[in-house]
Amino acid sequence: MIGFELKQLFFDRQAVVTKIDAATRRVFSRFGAFVRRTAKGSIRKRHNPAPPGSPPSSHTGLLKKFIFFGYDPSARSVVIGPARLNKKGRGDAPSLLEYGGRSVISRRGRTRTAHYQARPFMGPAFEKEKTNLPTLWRGSIR
Repeated sequence: MIGFELKQLFFDRQAVVTKIDAATRRVFSRFGAFVRRTAKGSIRKRHNPAPPGSPPSSHTGLLKKFIFFGYDPSARSVVIGPARLNKKGRGDAPSLLEYGGRSVISRRGRTRTAHYQARPFMGPAFEKEKTNLPTLWRGSIR
């Protein structure tokens, strides 16, 4: 007769769960860094606006500077994207650049609606780096 406990055969042991959590954090953090780097690299510094459908132009450098990523341990996911800018009239700029839309602009007592065409930069960066995700997972749990 074999002398071992049956509970040693299951994968819910704390050692396995701890290693999986550490590997998940490491892989998702690396993935977030790669997507961030790709998104920042796609934004060019130039004076003219980018054509619709291509990554936006950086006029002041704020968009490239404020792209971050962070691992959320409770959801076991990574959040990647630009921080919302707090300057007057620029708070929704990253969202408007990615998806397009309308914004109300007030200057000198006049109010008008501006229409923005999409110039996605985060979605294409995610899609480009998504193909490398299986490679990041390979051999990550030891």
